[in-house]
Amino acid sequence: MARRFTEAKLVIASHNRDKVREIDELLAPYGVAAVSAGDLGLPSPEETGTTFLANAELKAHAAAQASRLPALADDSGLCVTALGGAPGIYSARWADEAKNFAMAMDRVWREVRASGSTDRGAAFISVLSLAWPDGHAESFEGRVDGHLVWPPRGDRGFGYDPMFVPIDGTLTFGEMESAAKHAISHRANAFRKLIDACFR
Repeated sequence: MARRFTEAKLVIASHNRDKVREIDELLAPYGVAAVSAGDLGLPSPEETGTTFLANAELKAHAAAQASRLPALADDSGLCVTALGGAPGIYSARWADEAKNFAMAMDRVWREVRASGSTDRGAAFISVLSLAWPDGHAESFEGRVDGHLVWPPRGDRGFGYDPMFVPIDGTLTFGEMESAAKHAISHRANAFRKLIDACFR
């Protein structure tokens, strides 16, 4: 049985404003007052894990301990079939310190073409970890499969969204309205599992 979330306040363990905004939108119906790690001035821990799960839990525990509040962390990325799952947990790092995702998308496409594979399959994976200051954590994985397109399309979303079309779709995540993306995205899928387990 998962631990239920009964507190009134939650830290979103991220300094990524786009990610914070997206998680805040998903939390909005549940009446939780959310504050970001960035707004609290909490440091970003080094992501030393080798999986999305390990990094999500690491970030959630660090924020919960530092703030003495429950903390929700996301670790997510784009996993490209032709690249053996890369960039995967290194998705943000491919955009370097400047968070230049135009450069990162270009690198993905160049490496896919250089691989010689005609497979354009890809998946977004997200793990959400909710940690309490006492060390307890609950974690949930979401996934959405699709394919890559080039050139990128749309200026909504963030990260690799403009080059990813979900399965059975025609629009990239970068072209979708927030509500449409939230209905099917990897983060939304993980979030539904979190809500069902900890908030209902």
